[in-house]
Amino acid sequence: MTVRAKICGIRSEDDLRIALAVGADAIGFISGITHFSEDALDAERAAALSRLAPPFVTRVLVTHLEDAAAIVDLADRVGVEAIQVHGLATIDTVREVRKTAGGRKVIKAVHVTGPEAVDTARQAAADCDAVLLDSRTADRLGGTGRTHDWSVSAAVVTALHELGCPVILAGGLGPDNIADAIARVRPFAVDVNSGVETATGDKDPDACAAFVAAAHGAVVPRVPRP
Repeated sequence: MTVRAKICGIRSEDDLRIALAVGADAIGFISGITHFSEDALDAERAAALSRLAPPFVTRVLVTHLEDAAAIVDLADRVGVEAIQVHGLATIDTVREVRKTAGGRKVIKAVHVTGPEAVDTARQAAADCDAVLLDSRTADRLGGTGRTHDWSVSAAVVTALHELGCPVILAGGLGPDNIADAIARVRPFAVDVNSGVETATGDKDPDACAAFVAAAHGAVVPRVPRP
């Protein structure tokens, strides 16, 4: 299985050009935030960048909003194929987003802060199209640059495999650790933001290329049955 790669935090035409040039399968636009993100865009700027993306690249709205109607409205305005509910929205909200998303894929972020993430992910799986595992801090819901306990993430992959729910791994990933992360966690896809940025917060062409190449070239071990 080829591991898909998403480059998140696209905030400029240069970022977009780099992500497309290196073969990213998906690109993320962060909009509608409640916690700090250097890469947050207003809806108009996100929509302008989204319109520049070519076919066959999945455009993803990454949002912290917690109201289903507001989330779907923002997705309509930006123009995306997928919605990543990355805030503290309840499962009921995620379920409503999925019902009203007009066929868009819905991804629910689960923060891996301990073993309880396995049960949290299992509960979320029935109401979304994929679960994304990320790290968090007191003031950030993503883009932390920190890894979490990959043994917990691997346990989530095993648990959700039986439910047919793909798992996307995020949190502190970059060109230097992506191969190890994939080998240990066996995710369907990987997601990177700060791990492929320059000191100024722009996407680094070489880091992006190395990350996507490593993801696409990884050999994913068979997921064991629980």
